[in-house]
Amino acid sequence: MILKTPGRSRVVALLMAAGLAACSSSGYRAPVADRDTARKPALSAEQARRKAQRESDWRPQVHIVQKGETLYSIAFNYGFDYRELAQLNGIQNPSVISVGQEIRLFPASTTTVTSMEPLEVRPLEIKPIDNLLKEQPKLVKYAYSDEAMAKIGKVQEQTVKAETVAKVESKPKPAPKPDDDSAGQAGDTDLAWGMPTDGKLIAGFSETANRKGIDIAGKLGQPVMASAPGKVVYSGSGLRGYGKLVIIKHNNTYLSAYAHNDKILVKEGQSVARGQKIAEMGNSDASQVMLHFEVRSFGKPVDPAKYLPLGNS
Repeated sequence: MILKTPGRSRVVALLMAAGLAACSSSGYRAPVADRDTARKPALSAEQARRKAQRESDWRPQVHIVQKGETLYSIAFNYGFDYRELAQLNGIQNPSVISVGQEIRLFPASTTTVTSMEPLEVRPLEIKPIDNLLKEQPKLVKYAYSDEAMAKIGKVQEQTVKAETVAKVESKPKPAPKPDDDSAGQAGDTDLAWGMPTDGKLIAGFSETANRKGIDIAGKLGQPVMASAPGKVVYSGSGLRGYGKLVIIKHNNTYLSAYAHNDKILVKEGQSVARGQKIAEMGNSDASQVMLHFEVRSFGKPVDPAKYLPLGNS
């Protein structure tokens, strides 16, 4: 028979403590997994491209009108339809805006509280106990029998069915989850661009020289075609330096502009297809017969050479 002494218990306790200290001082740490990161699905190539497009949107929420600007030029420079801006800002006549006026480019994302009216506090309605008892369903007693049990079973079955139907009808339908990158960028897929006309390239795009597009020489009356499908958002001669101008909005990102025409063949709001004749080449507000062509991303001029097969010009 072995007797456990207090001294032996102390020794065992000291050995266990030493072992735990050795484990804690060894520097080993269990790997920690970031569960939130692991749960996030990887973006597809298309989603990543659209996300990059949104992040490249440089446009402010509000534009302050400067001297010499018109609603047409503001819409063009920010990549909008001037009629959309007019409606958004309550402008009745798009030709009349004033210096210093604020032009909202995007709808307000939240509702602004314009007044702080006191809330009406209604007293809590307390029904008397007698009324509560009267509103409760009455109990019906049946004498015990097989027929009474059958009636009770039918009543319970009908009650369960009614409650089930009520739960299904009252359950709200889940709102469809928006695509992670589709908000505000619907339809911004890659466009198949085509040459807007035939002719010799006489001037290329240059940011340093402030050349916002390319110039293609041609003959008077030569066809000018839509470079990509879209909707005509401007048709006229209200933008200084462009002569008779057509602007086509292709999607939420891209616009294309066709300037110095002799004759315009499309109207605002009209949908056009790629290769459709929209104007005839001319020299309106230009020193020679030519087409000035621009591509704009969020209203910012970009090099058309990235989209057009200029090697054939």
